[in-house]
Amino acid sequence: MSLLARLAPHLPYIRRYARALTGDQTTGDHYVRVALEALAAGERALDGELSPRVALYRVFHAIWLSSGAQLEARREDTATAGDDAAQRLLRIAPRSRQAFLLTALEGFTPSEAAQILDCDFGEVERLIADAQAEIDAELATEVLIIEDEPVIAADIEALVKELGHDVIDIAATRSEAVEAVARRTPGLVLADIQLADGSSGIDAVKDILGRMDVPVIFITAFPERLLTGERPEPTFLITKPFQPETVKAAIGQALFFHPRKSTTKAA
Repeated sequence: MSLLARLAPHLPYIRRYARALTGDQTTGDHYVRVALEALAAGERALDGELSPRVALYRVFHAIWLSSGAQLEARREDTATAGDDAAQRLLRIAPRSRQAFLLTALEGFTPSEAAQILDCDFGEVERLIADAQAEIDAELATEVLIIEDEPVIAADIEALVKELGHDVIDIAATRSEAVEAVARRTPGLVLADIQLADGSSGIDAVKDILGRMDVPVIFITAFPERLLTGERPEPTFLITKPFQPETVKAAIGQALFFHPRKSTTKAA
């Protein structure tokens, strides 16, 4: 199989990553093109012990490190106005930004990110934690929890508050959730699917999204009810029993990548 055929499925994704890393599509595409040209000319080679996707990102990073530092001083000033995620990314230290994007945006495991960044697993975890801390500090918001189990709701509330967010309400039913957002607009919703009175957290979220634009994270013991392929599937889905760090990471990612705009939709 030719080099191009091996890499073709991964090119749209590395272009997406390069754009997020640099804050600019033209600049990102330039680095991808330089990496591909280096591979084609034999100046760089894919590591045969790695998967093609991991190896491609590793080559990209070698190219980026050879000249990318020169971009850091000017990229934030030229990021597209209104592109909040891009501007927030560019305020994160480059190395932490890379680790965060590789895992949060591109879906690599920390071990794969360590291979791409040519560092050890512990450093990647530290870099991700540093990025997460910066994000949490900047994106503090008000959170609605939709959960009918008091113990689980209390655990989620503690995690949310630990990240610096405020909990505006804990709703155990669909009607309570709708009433809660009528009283106060949340910046994030954490929702279970099966609620106390037999109502649906999915329907509660639909009601909320019909009124406002807000990021949603589903935390459920029944993920198969959302992963049906019959409707747009949620970006953030956590399966119970959950790990606290998984919930914290999802909160940071949901707030970070959700565009800031007027929260309430026009009637």
